Amino acid sequence: MIVRSKPNLINVLISLKGSIAKRIALRSLLVTLLASAIVFIETLYPTYFSRVNATPFTLLGLSLSIFMSFRNNACYDRWYEARKALGTLVTEVRSMIRETQAIKDPRQRGRILRDLCGFAHALNARLRQEDELSAAGTWLSQLPSAQAPNVPDSILRHVGQQCSTLAESGAISEWRYTLLANHLSSLTNAQTVCERIKGTPLPFPYTLLLHRTSYMFCILLPFAMAEPLGWLTPIFTAIVSYTFFGLDAIGDELEDPFGRDENDLPTNALVRTIEREVLDALGATQLPPVLQPVDFVLS
Repeated sequence: MIVRSKPNLINVLISLKGSIAKRIALRSLLVTLLASAIVFIETLYPTYFSRVNATPFTLLGLSLSIFMSFRNNACYDRWYEARKALGTLVTEVRSMIRETQAIKDPRQRGRILRDLCGFAHALNARLRQEDELSAAGTWLSQLPSAQAPNVPDSILRHVGQQCSTLAESGAISEWRYTLLANHLSSLTNAQTVCERIKGTPLPFPYTLLLHRTSYMFCILLPFAMAEPLGWLTPIFTAIVSYTFFGLDAIGDELEDPFGRDENDLPTNALVRTIEREVLDALGATQLPPVLQPVDFVLS
């Protein structure tokens, strides 16, 4: 995720970090070169372009803009819902830290809280399609089976069993156990929301139609602009292609908010926050440092 102060005019014009320009530069360049070729042909054979009317492109551009707006809103909703789910994860771990103060055995409390930290690492790895056991292993009091289909869920089940055992032995009251179980249910719900977003992309025909229409519009536009604008056509074509291709690419990034693109969510930083708070609750004096943006990117 890009973290930087509000850019001034100079930074707005020259900043590339966090910009979508690098991803669409080749496409925009090819369309601009095509526009230049079309203008060159128009100067040689002007009669070929005399009957081309710009009205259809105005209507198509308006329709395409509305369509892109709907898609980008849908993609941003996925990004923001994912951020809320990760916020719930942090909230519930903090609640577990507070509620487990009722556990008198510090070793048992430490096992539960470290398991929750392992859950956060495993979920982060699962959402990024990495090795879940390797990510969580150093934090867990009991490693799940290597064949476990869902390592984060296995960790929560183990934490639930530990809480149940404490309630049966009288180490915590039934009321306290109910509170802990509710927090675990909320963690499961947050995980399920993240998995739903990760595993359910926008319908492919919806995305495909937008891709095809934006390419078609940017390729055909110079034919309508060549006769009235002349050699200004490549400049306006570059601006239009940058806008449409850029909005398309931004939607692609926001559709999967758990990846490693510059504008994806800073899941590593959120997991580090959980690490620090768990270790502080367990009395550690040397905490891992807060993750800071590297070249304006917080991972």
